[in-house]
Amino acid sequence: MKVLMLNGSAKPNGNTALSLKEIGRQLNAEGIDYEIFEIGPGPVRDCIGCNQCTDRGCVFDDDTVNEFLDKMCEADGLVIGTPVYYAHPSGRILSFLNRAFYCGRVGKDGKPAFSFKPAASVAVARRAGTTASFDVLNKYFGISQMPVAGSTYWNVAHGAAPGQAEQDGEGLQTMRNLARNMAWMLKCIEAGRAAGIPDPATERGTWTNFIR
Repeated sequence: MKVLMLNGSAKPNGNTALSLKEIGRQLNAEGIDYEIFEIGPGPVRDCIGCNQCTDRGCVFDDDTVNEFLDKMCEADGLVIGTPVYYAHPSGRILSFLNRAFYCGRVGKDGKPAFSFKPAASVAVARRAGTTASFDVLNKYFGISQMPVAGSTYWNVAHGAAPGQAEQDGEGLQTMRNLARNMAWMLKCIEAGRAAGIPDPATERGTWTNFIR
């Protein structure tokens, strides 16, 4: 089993990455593989609602959204990490996620990119805005049939200069407990499927609009 972790920071060695790596180390200890996918510093398009999504993913292929979707189709779980900008997730990660989740990719083997895969979000800040950012990211999971892994505190860590999050003992503890909980969920899902329990059936097609 493997968890894909999305680093929404432009800094591959900043405090967001540090928090994700703490999760990764504990996942490895639980027998779960992980990979950190870097958004990086390059430009990221916003979703323009063009409805031109394809089997490959987003029709715009000049950034890494479709590469991420390819990896997500093969992954068993997801962790999204973001730095906090003005008490909110970074604009770049929201543009990235809007397109990735709107596409609703399905892999070549019919495995969905997101549905029924455990997920968690992590927010890292100098001081304030972590819980608001945490809440925003969790909205992507709730609409995508993804069970959410929690921890012993909200999944937040604090640090300004690179490396300072290592001084946040409670934050690192929260990351480790999050990893243990996600590993437990993954193993329970695997055991359930092995026992013949299918994924839930999903109804589609009914839209109610309240504009008269």
